[in-house]
Amino acid sequence: MKIRSTALVKGFRQSTPYVNAHRNKTMVIMLGGEAFSDKNFTNIVSDIALLHSLGVKLVLVHGARPQINQLLKQSDCHCPYHKGTRVTTEKCLDYVMQATGKLQLDITARLSMSLNNTPMAGNQLNVISGNFVIAQPLGVDDGIDYCHSGRVRRIDIQGINQVLDQGAIVLLGPVAGSVTGETFNLLSEEVATQVAIKLNADKLIGFCSEQGVLDENGNAIAELFPTEVNQLIEQFEARERVNEGESSGTLRFLRGAQSACRAGVPRCHLISYKIDGALIQELFSLDGIGTQIVMASAEQVRQADIDDIGGIFDLIRPLEEKGILVRRSREQLEQEIHQFTIIEKDGLIIGCAALYPYLNEKMAEMACVAIHPDYRDGNRGLLLLNHMKQQSKMKGIEQIFVLTTHSLHWFREQGFMEIGVESLPMAKQDLYNYQRKSKILSVAV
Repeated sequence: MKIRSTALVKGFRQSTPYVNAHRNKTMVIMLGGEAFSDKNFTNIVSDIALLHSLGVKLVLVHGARPQINQLLKQSDCHCPYHKGTRVTTEKCLDYVMQATGKLQLDITARLSMSLNNTPMAGNQLNVISGNFVIAQPLGVDDGIDYCHSGRVRRIDIQGINQVLDQGAIVLLGPVAGSVTGETFNLLSEEVATQVAIKLNADKLIGFCSEQGVLDENGNAIAELFPTEVNQLIEQFEARERVNEGESSGTLRFLRGAQSACRAGVPRCHLISYKIDGALIQELFSLDGIGTQIVMASAEQVRQADIDDIGGIFDLIRPLEEKGILVRRSREQLEQEIHQFTIIEKDGLIIGCAALYPYLNEKMAEMACVAIHPDYRDGNRGLLLLNHMKQQSKMKGIEQIFVLTTHSLHWFREQGFMEIGVESLPMAKQDLYNYQRKSKILSVAV
């Protein structure tokens, strides 16, 4: 009796490579004050605990803008802004410390819970805060004294690493002391960004009200490069200039992510604090759910090597079982591995193709073309074809041919024309399988 695998089993199997990849990695999570008042915040805390239980080293940096604004409003205390930064007066500082201190205690309490039916059940989480960040004043700009508004001067990276190595979570807020014993109000995104950079963190993760950075159709843009982020920042700044001091979480994150990526943080992720499980979906699924800012694409086309045999074998085996591809043994793959080009995403091979040249006839066969079922809606087949054409040109090949039983129309769409067996290189004619009756098509390079 054949038992069908459940969605849970499939999801667990797909997430396993990411569990292994993220273990012992350092991630800095930027939590704006907006997230704390949302009904989904309890789930975010549970997901953070789950990350910790999977061996991820975590630094949480929280903001408190909404909480500070509410407290200032209730107390009828006005704090002006200058160039988008709050001018923190002596009176204002008291309310800033009150709001941030309450939040810090609240987050610590939430992470200390040990509720059944949650990732924190029976899990002892140590949350440590301290004077890991040393501040300095912003000073005076255009005659405006920022008073107790400051910037990061120094970060105790050694101290943070010691805490992380002990298995604890580091919790940092937007208030820090200076070497002179004064207290300053900092930008939480600056703290998170600088900590991520100095720690050589593997990821910087931020939250906003949307699913990520949205395109004109309201869909999350999966991947952005720092140069693309420049344009987005300008757009957001122009849109929000009328509301000075009220910049969105998306804009604040983009500024930090751009700096972090350029300073060496490999990936920065932006997800929604409103979507249950967004953090887990972003980190443990193939496509994620939000937007990531990267210096190099998570998906790349490259020549295969011996370590890719297992991934190629897993990709083509289902197609071989259906008779779509000619069956290849593992030994044959090992011998021909350098003929293969693959598309890799986050360590998973999602596409492959092989090129077999016949140099005397200036022809080459493109064979064993396979794309992962979850990625067939894109243009990855065309990406492989173009890569094959580039390889062929370098070898002096003028024509590529394919033998196919199922993809005739796709190849026709790419400019391939049907040819007869007699048009194949003589060595390939001798190997042609008349029982499969494969269609033969070719295209000029």
